[in-house]
Amino acid sequence: MQANLEVLEGLARRLDIHVPMDQFENEVQNRLKRLARNVKMAGFRPGKAPLSAVARQHGAEVRKEVLGETLQARFGEAVQTNQLKIAGYPSFEPRAGETAASEMVFSAYFEVYPEVKIGDLSAGKVRRPVVELGDADVAKTLEVLQKQRRTFETVDRAAALGDLVRFDFQGTVDGAPFDGGRGEDYSAVIGEGRLLQEFEQNLIGAKAGEAKGFDVTFPADYPAKDLAGKTAHFEVQMKEVQAPVLPAIDADFARALGVADGDVEKLRAEVKDNLAREVKRRVQAKLKEQAMELLLQAATLDLPKSLVAREAERLQKMTEADMQSRGVQTAKLSPDMFTGQAERRVRLGLILAEIVQANQLVAQPEQIRALVAEQAQSYENPEQVMQWYYQNPERMQEIESLVLEENVVAWVTGQAQVEDVATSFEELMGRA
Repeated sequence: MQANLEVLEGLARRLDIHVPMDQFENEVQNRLKRLARNVKMAGFRPGKAPLSAVARQHGAEVRKEVLGETLQARFGEAVQTNQLKIAGYPSFEPRAGETAASEMVFSAYFEVYPEVKIGDLSAGKVRRPVVELGDADVAKTLEVLQKQRRTFETVDRAAALGDLVRFDFQGTVDGAPFDGGRGEDYSAVIGEGRLLQEFEQNLIGAKAGEAKGFDVTFPADYPAKDLAGKTAHFEVQMKEVQAPVLPAIDADFARALGVADGDVEKLRAEVKDNLAREVKRRVQAKLKEQAMELLLQAATLDLPKSLVAREAERLQKMTEADMQSRGVQTAKLSPDMFTGQAERRVRLGLILAEIVQANQLVAQPEQIRALVAEQAQSYENPEQVMQWYYQNPERMQEIESLVLEENVVAWVTGQAQVEDVATSFEELMGRA
């Protein structure tokens, strides 16, 4: 059997595969004979049906099977002979035109991986946040932990920001009630954003037993379209005001957060360690984002359409599954909606693969173990978590991918101009 390779437009290729009829028919007959030894057919004992009857009933299926396997085998041989790197899967079509009676000719259409060229990165700039954690950052984090464990107690005063209030309300638009505009014994913490900000602000200053009326304008993008942009009047009857009570930062508080002996200083040290890990993760994420953008700008390559189409379909299915898991009902999405995202992901994947291979940036066992240990540090029993990772090949593959990305980021920052930028913890977290 022979195969002829033709270069089409871009990354597209065509491979003509010639299949001699005598070899093909011999294989079909051999399989039918093997099948006849055990096949069950009406009117015959198992294995006793004549070959002609077996061929009538199973011949088409066997011929399709033999042809498919033959084309795949010959395609694989041609790929090795021509040292091709196939992107996606080939499609086989009978070749149009006259062919000899002694053979079948099929054309395999496919794409090859592109040549990836990485341009000069020396002019590229990367801003690296540098964060110095201090006692104030630890104190703010402890305040957050206190608020998460707060309780509320009834007070005899006007409601203020942060209070838990209980009230009845009735809303109208142009004098008429509307769906969702009435509630009894409704509770909310002022300032947490469960209610419209304008509504919350009007609750401030009201005491238990007082009634209050005010107008609220719904945002133009309000989810309920019949209320968007309209002004409603609300009548509110305040029933109860409760003030927040924060727990003291003491031994009980420390024990509640996992410090067995209740040592508050140990708690502060653990909080600082956790913040340091979060800082490292955030800084690495920002470096990665900038490094990837530099690579996208500096690299030149053609994109295999088959890989983009497959990635777009994968993103479509992932999105649909996610929406279904959250109970969101939607019409079937189109892969075309994800083409832009798919192109970016495929482009980056090809670029990263080229850099890893060209610069031997493979993930070393010690790097993998260090990252697993780092991931496990935030859990109560790190050794068990590390075993959990190592027992699952898929989880370890994810870790290896993260290490490869870190290696590429380190390579890029080694090529580009890196500027260290003093950054507060709040700025790094996007809260400043």
